[in-house]
Amino acid sequence: MANVSHRGDITSHPDVSEMRARYARMLGGRDVALVDGPVFLLGLYCAASPWILHYTTSQPALVTHNLIMGIAIGLLALGFTRAPERMYGLSWAMCAMGVWMVIAPWVVGTSPDAGVIINNVIIGGLAFILGLMCAGTAAKRAPQP
Repeated sequence: MANVSHRGDITSHPDVSEMRARYARMLGGRDVALVDGPVFLLGLYCAASPWILHYTTSQPALVTHNLIMGIAIGLLALGFTRAPERMYGLSWAMCAMGVWMVIAPWVVGTSPDAGVIINNVIIGGLAFILGLMCAGTAAKRAPQP
């Protein structure tokens, strides 16, 4: 009968590199799960915000803008979930989208009221912060030389 009580160092195991790689693949990508959901919800809210805040008639250009930006943020979130190792390079684009959302009421809209401005500033600020979180996660996951 084999002696199974031996607890030697695993570094001498012939498949140690494969086991480490499999373990890294298993754990990789799940450290971002807390970011994907809020990004998707932010995109959903951004797309629906003109109807939630009732500025569809006073700011028609901003309605279209927020709808497109919301869809884009939602698609980024789906991409972050589906292929995080490929999509997290776009996290800096999400930061840029957040900055754009802050200034969009004055660039795209016409005489925006306080509610529209506050809405876009909050959406833009959250998009920027979540984009930074995604970028930080991508930087942590990048292989170190």
